[in-house]
Amino acid sequence: MSVFLFPFPRQAVFNVEKYSLSEATQIRIQPAFSPELKKAAIAFAVAMQEYFPGDLRVMAGRAQAGKALLTVKAVDSSLRPQEYRLVSGPDGIVLSGGDEAALYYGLLTLEQLLPQTGSYVPRFTIEDYPDFPQRGYMLDVSRTKVPTMTELYHFIDLLAKLKYNQLQLYIEHTFAFTAHERAWIDASPFTAQEIMQVEIYCRDRFIELVPNLNSFGHLGRWLNLREYRHLAECPDGFEMPEFGHRPAGVLTPNQASLDFMSGLYDEFLPNFSSRCFNIGCDETWELGQGKSKALCEEKGRERVYLDFLIELTKLAQAHGRTVMFWGDIILHRPELIGELPPDIIALNWGYEADHPFADETAKFAAAGVKFYVCPGTSSWNSLAGRTENCLKNLLNAAENGSKNHAEGWLMTDWGDGGHFQYAPLSWIGICAGAAYSWCLETNRNADIAEAVDMLITSDCAGVIGAFLHDFGNLYRKFDCYVHNNTIMHKSLVAKLDEKEKWLEETTVAEAGTALQELHHLREHLAGALPEADNGRLIVEELENAVRMTECALLKLLYLKGEAIDLGYLTDLLRRVIGKHEQLWLSRNRPGGLHESSGKLRAILDELVAAAARND
Repeated sequence: MSVFLFPFPRQAVFNVEKYSLSEATQIRIQPAFSPELKKAAIAFAVAMQEYFPGDLRVMAGRAQAGKALLTVKAVDSSLRPQEYRLVSGPDGIVLSGGDEAALYYGLLTLEQLLPQTGSYVPRFTIEDYPDFPQRGYMLDVSRTKVPTMTELYHFIDLLAKLKYNQLQLYIEHTFAFTAHERAWIDASPFTAQEIMQVEIYCRDRFIELVPNLNSFGHLGRWLNLREYRHLAECPDGFEMPEFGHRPAGVLTPNQASLDFMSGLYDEFLPNFSSRCFNIGCDETWELGQGKSKALCEEKGRERVYLDFLIELTKLAQAHGRTVMFWGDIILHRPELIGELPPDIIALNWGYEADHPFADETAKFAAAGVKFYVCPGTSSWNSLAGRTENCLKNLLNAAENGSKNHAEGWLMTDWGDGGHFQYAPLSWIGICAGAAYSWCLETNRNADIAEAVDMLITSDCAGVIGAFLHDFGNLYRKFDCYVHNNTIMHKSLVAKLDEKEKWLEETTVAEAGTALQELHHLREHLAGALPEADNGRLIVEELENAVRMTECALLKLLYLKGEAIDLGYLTDLLRRVIGKHEQLWLSRNRPGGLHESSGKLRAILDELVAAAARND
């Protein structure tokens, strides 16, 4: 029997023999189950009602009459955590599991299976458990986009359906700290109450909401305000190779900075019940270029970094938290890894297909440091996605994470450069990450496009998943490789006097081929029939992503000296901007919209000025 299950279980055996369960009316559970699992069982009954003629009801008492569709047994200590077993027979289906999370995953699997079988259920046995005990997803809610509560709830529903069990919201300044309104006033931040509401929603779906607050680098939203400049390593900014002068973004590693972060922790952390806490601390680029220069010259930059990380860890431990941190800086001096605080969890991130996960995970493992592998969706700085890079990056992380016994998996979804990408551009990565982290052996060759259509868009035409896959490979029409980016995105944001190497290495013929492929993709998208509640929104987002990409390719031709109708290009970009602002508010709060669309308007202004000069 051919069935769609995603992520596909570790072992699944289906027989041709079938049992009629049309008379089943009961879902039998144990009275000792938690309210969360009981709620999940009731939701299962509601979801399955349309496929069974009887009136499905959940019951915890001993049945004196009636037939069971499903019997959920008590937690079985002989099974490992998150391991579940499903067995069907003439008396219904029996679900057993090593803990309540396992039983929940068994219910999710049945929710996919039973609509395909109806009340004539085949004889089957499914035995399943994940490769990675922790399977997290990190959503950037600081780079302009802060989702509405409704959108975030929908996103959590998707994560649950895909068996993710951790969620992190990447925060730099988008939490409404009571004494720091200046830092978040224009950002539409999360309030403490909203965080608690999100956590409750997550808990009902067996997802742990892990607090995430960057605590060393990436604090430019704070440090470039007058009130906080004294905390900056380089208050007047710093010089960064290839990028020139950059504004302040890193704390000075001193007591004043610790006191500042301590105050933030005191207000932030009590809103979460998770015992983990991601303190960030990645990309501390200017450390040693300003106030700590002498100290870094004396002790070494990574030693100064480690000392401050240890002090931040102590602050978090005072709140009873296990610290997570991004592992990029400490890898510069691997001999220091063994000096990390006990129980700390390193987050080994990398977003290119060939990222050295093999080497880096081995270093953390050899030092006895717990770690997660952290690949990404490859959707940011892309306009269209980077499908091949994304899938290879995820496979790389899954293989080497498993090989070196990673504690967990954390998918990352960033919003660099104005967060121009729309939510659907991350779905290939979200689904593939769920599959590869659950069981790579049975999901290595999974049809990710089909999963998008089946689990997210309900596209009966089977168009959107394939479109996202192919649209995300448009970047491959160019031979020139740009790190963590695409030629299309580079072209869109480039100044008109751009002289960088990527432009020299890109050809007019490649741009023309990409435009032809974009035209075919637009025609393909026209056949989409998404039945999801937000199906029209999905199509409109993808149509605007196509238009934005067309703008980028036309601008690339202009940068290459081709005769381009700038009137058409500027009119198209105006349309893109107007639609971008409209679409933004369908999923996100208004904070950050002006910044994102402002970047597009600056591009438009430069093109309009060029058109005026040409006239």
